[in-house]
Amino acid sequence: MVIRRAERRDARRLTRLVRSSGAYEGRYSAMVEGYRVGPDYIEAHRVFVAVREGVPGSEGGGAGAMKGERVGERVLGFYSLIVEPPELDLMFVDDQAQGYGIGRRLIEHMRGEARRVGIDRVRVVSHPPAEGFYRSVGARPSGTVRANPPAVMWDRPALTFVVGEGV
Repeated sequence: MVIRRAERRDARRLTRLVRSSGAYEGRYSAMVEGYRVGPDYIEAHRVFVAVREGVPGSEGGGAGAMKGERVGERVLGFYSLIVEPPELDLMFVDDQAQGYGIGRRLIEHMRGEARRVGIDRVRVVSHPPAEGFYRSVGARPSGTVRANPPAVMWDRPALTFVVGEGV
């Protein structure tokens, strides 16, 4: 697995990953319905993608490849770090790639990227089912973000990563 900076041409695959996330089924589906990770978003933020290279028949390879996608590369997950104010804005791991440490690797990478740009704390407003994961990789509870209908219909836990500290 390689973690690299996302490129404009990754936008469709990242959007597909968000919209197909099993974590957003049922009552949470409205959050990702119609969601788009556009090329403009990728250029404006620090977006990093975890990929497995050299995958025959994977998305980006063969006749079904979308224009501009990398051949033989499978997207396993991604995150987006906003610098001002410091926030982990998006983080998704492909449903079939979960349980293999990819999320942990993305968080480690995010911490390194935050250190590199001089950030000492990163906030994350968690999807409620993901709170346990964030705590397991070192995030500390820091409050609750109240529901904001119609955009968000439920309260969400806020957590903070202290960047200089490990898990």
